[in-house]
Amino acid sequence: MRIVADVPALRVDLLTREYPPEVYGGAGVHLEYLARDLRSHADVRVHCFGAPRSEAGVTAYPEPAGLAASNAALRTMGVNLAMAAGCAGASVVHSHTWYANFAGHTAKLLHGVPHVMTTHSLEPLRPWKAEQLGGGYALSSFCERTAIENADAIIAVSGGMRRDVLKAYPTVNPDRIHVVYNGIDTDLYAPDRGTDVVDRLGIDRDRPSVVFVGRITRQKGLPYLIRACHDLPADTQIILLAGAPDTPEIAAEVSALADELRAARDPDGVVWVQEMLPKHEVIQVLTHATVFVCPSIYEPMGIVNLEAMACETAVVATATGGIPEVVADGETGLLVPIEQADDGTGTPVHPERFVADLAATLTRVLEDPGLAEELGRAGRRRAVEHFSWARIAEDTLSVYRSVL
Repeated sequence: MRIVADVPALRVDLLTREYPPEVYGGAGVHLEYLARDLRSHADVRVHCFGAPRSEAGVTAYPEPAGLAASNAALRTMGVNLAMAAGCAGASVVHSHTWYANFAGHTAKLLHGVPHVMTTHSLEPLRPWKAEQLGGGYALSSFCERTAIENADAIIAVSGGMRRDVLKAYPTVNPDRIHVVYNGIDTDLYAPDRGTDVVDRLGIDRDRPSVVFVGRITRQKGLPYLIRACHDLPADTQIILLAGAPDTPEIAAEVSALADELRAARDPDGVVWVQEMLPKHEVIQVLTHATVFVCPSIYEPMGIVNLEAMACETAVVATATGGIPEVVADGETGLLVPIEQADDGTGTPVHPERFVADLAATLTRVLEDPGLAEELGRAGRRRAVEHFSWARIAEDTLSVYRSVL
């Protein structure tokens, strides 16, 4: 009789700043569902920032008390060192965003295991973060550059992101970069025809509406959208689910633009919700929208577009980054052309033209309800067929196997 030794289970340690319930962006959403679907294939441990979590296999790390008065990026690096220590016993470590890349690289060196990293964005393409982080921007850039140039494999969330990685970090071997899209839970993100949330928020269901969902940050392009809204049909209701500003400066800019827009339209023409709504409430708002708009000037993929598509809502989005790989132009939404500065900021070369094109494209959908419904139905089909989390988990496992 032949005795076969037990094969050790694959242990995957996911390293992230965000994890439920402390989620504020697309990376946190990605981690929630990736961890869920990977658990049927591997022993998954999650290492995250913040308050203690009750979920099994999840360890949260507070900022070191000794760094409490230090720059935010330095505090992040302190958390990363503790996270790296917690990865002892992992088969592979997988970090997400610069906030955890230093932990992944350190764990690779400390424990002698492969490091896979997912690029949800790139620091060289977000130079405005110097406003937010001060000297810490040099630290965040160091963390990302060190990790990306030394990782065993890099996952880009779109083909556009892969091209950005190669442009920003030309020494990286292209063979180490794998494209694995973000996913969407199409059971959760599905049309909700209820009205309790939209009625509570003061949304008029009898008016055509444009909805924006996102943080107030330079990359999301909200100032361009607000300017474009001046040229939308007079009966349009503009709904901004927008909060968590990156800096006081952009908060003040958006607030002033919103005041101007309110003054130019009827009193109920602009609904601005600044707190982060629960998912189920956002889903109902998206469902009742005529069109969802993503005016981003930098977007590696834009998971929020998938969320809107899954709710059967037409999408108008900027033709930048990975968005054209998600939003099929003329099929599930309409893309707005943009010529951008080649300085890493994504700034439109002709901002007035971009604003005018954005307004014209939104108006086209707002004035054609049949088109809006057709785009919405096609969008949900695309989300279900191409962006399931089960598929994303399988593709991610294939990347792990390539480095083991």
